[in-house]
Amino acid sequence: MKWFRILSAVLAAAFSCAFSPSFAQSVPSAYGPNLPFTVGGGMSDLDVDWGKSRMLGYTGWVDWRPGLRSYLDGLGIEAEGHNTAYDATNGLTNFSQLTFSAGPSYEWRRYRNFRPYGKWLFGFGRLDYTLDVNGVNTGYSTTNLVYSPGIGFEYRAFHRLWLRAEYEYQMWPGLLGKTLDPQGFTAGVSYDFRTIRF
Repeated sequence: MKWFRILSAVLAAAFSCAFSPSFAQSVPSAYGPNLPFTVGGGMSDLDVDWGKSRMLGYTGWVDWRPGLRSYLDGLGIEAEGHNTAYDATNGLTNFSQLTFSAGPSYEWRRYRNFRPYGKWLFGFGRLDYTLDVNGVNTGYSTTNLVYSPGIGFEYRAFHRLWLRAEYEYQMWPGLLGKTLDPQGFTAGVSYDFRTIRF
């Protein structure tokens, strides 16, 4: 829980510093740089599918949306990283999951301040853990292919600042003779560099 509080404070301070100049502008932020990217970060609460434990972690993402025509307008690519390593609910120790993945995503832009989206990401995950082997705690690390479908929504909080809530289901096929299926929720903040006019 200590890491959760520290990371929350760091994220809040970083976003406060990054966006404080925008509040003093006399020109609306809608006329700022227009880039097809959204960047963000947040905290995750996942069932890691290892000993029935839930753990906390942090997540970062970058979305690229080129602005295609017609019904393809919301199509893009998302890259995402998870580090899940804190505050296990059943006393799980020396365990962490680190994933990096990317893939197609689609957001529905039919609402002024509300954007539902879906995604299907592919990438790699690293699992670090400790096992008791003949009375000796031995550390192990393994890397595996990961599939990560997810759904969520973003809500406009202020100009280009959006709040995000998401559910993600990960699949680690063939890991240690089984499929590991971590799943859970992420909440965070995104900054959209696109110029969106209403």
